[in-house]
Amino acid sequence: MPLIGERAPEFTAETTQGTIMFPSDYKGKWVILFSHPSDFTPVCTTEFMMFEKLRPELEKMNCALVGLSVGNVASHIAWLHSIREKIEYRGMRNVQVRFPLVADSTMEIARMYGMVSPSVSSTKAVRALFFIDPAGIVRATIYYPSTLGRNFDEIIRTLQGLQAVDRYGMALPADWRPGDDVVVMAADTYPAAEMRADDSGQDGMRCYDWYFCVKPWNNVVRPEQEREKIAETV
Repeated sequence: MPLIGERAPEFTAETTQGTIMFPSDYKGKWVILFSHPSDFTPVCTTEFMMFEKLRPELEKMNCALVGLSVGNVASHIAWLHSIREKIEYRGMRNVQVRFPLVADSTMEIARMYGMVSPSVSSTKAVRALFFIDPAGIVRATIYYPSTLGRNFDEIIRTLQGLQAVDRYGMALPADWRPGDDVVVMAADTYPAAEMRADDSGQDGMRCYDWYFCVKPWNNVVRPEQEREKIAETV
């Protein structure tokens, strides 16, 4: 299983959108690579409809979607056709999935990415999700069991947070949303800790102890046009 900070394993695969070479085909883009247990299953169907609904928003954030399951292209196409022709969920209907769905009939890719949990099933992938940055590095992972659908608000929030961290060199607190206060990285020396305490109040920074200081979002994202840029993307 690739860990956070490691390079995403490479593979070439057939998908519902043609052959892809991963992650090289997505160089310069963020990618959400996710697995699902099986075609023609209800929870997976709701997830694919939600992913397609969010796809335009993700594309505006320079992020592509790639799905994967243990199956062949013909089965994938038949299932996606069924979703478009027959399924309605939360007011969504006639949903045409436009992102690629990898056919991993040998399970080689699923095993390479640690998407198979043998204690649950040796023939199906769990709901694994990898955030891969434009350099092809794994930045975050989320796993769900087959019986629990994903939280799509958290998927968007995680991507927003990772992009904000990269762009502005900040740390983000629990339950952060764009516009919330950000965390100032803790001082790593005694003199720096003293200086941090002296700087409390400057540039909106509030220090509650030497290791815990926060800043308002608007004092981190500057100048004004940069605030507008981040508002558009996150």
